[in-house]
Amino acid sequence: MTEVLGLGHDVVDLDGFSEQLALPGSRMHSLFSPRELRQAAMRAELKHDSETAHLAVRWAGKEAVLKAWSQALGDRPAPYTVDDFPWAGVEILDDSRGRPGVHLREDVQSELMASVRSGMGERACFETDRNEEIAGGYSNNEENCLDTGSHHTVSRLSPNEWQSEQSKGNADDIAMIWHLSVSHDGPVASAVALLCIELFNGQE
Repeated sequence: MTEVLGLGHDVVDLDGFSEQLALPGSRMHSLFSPRELRQAAMRAELKHDSETAHLAVRWAGKEAVLKAWSQALGDRPAPYTVDDFPWAGVEILDDSRGRPGVHLREDVQSELMASVRSGMGERACFETDRNEEIAGGYSNNEENCLDTGSHHTVSRLSPNEWQSEQSKGNADDIAMIWHLSVSHDGPVASAVALLCIELFNGQE
């Protein structure tokens, strides 16, 4: 079962971004990984356009990822602030077919998993036979999960209950899935990031 946790969108002004890159002592280049810098240069050479534009869409992608992650956390504390966010550890890279994707450094991926898992009892939905515990009055014991508009036969577990059920193999394990779309046209670059979880039942 796949559920949406967060959606992020960002727009970057290319002229302003170019000025930031060119400022004396600017740290902007250090916020990209070597692979991102290399890909941006290669794409610019291939497309016969500005390397700045390809860095700008990657920056928009990073910002969109941060916003989607923040939305997924809700009111729970974030593992990073804007000042110490590991920008270079959130890579926006093209695959062999030129499709952009989100690649998190191992420590950043661990923080993402931990921060999302901390709220799984409150946010995630698990298919169980405990229909009598489901609230909301939907027909066929359906409850709206994660405000996605889809309905499932589920019950919610408290954080402690979820940890207990997971240790017994009764709760679902999760995998993070990122969907990303980036574009640049004229004076702007933009990106949309969608963070989803895939739930896998431990008994299957």
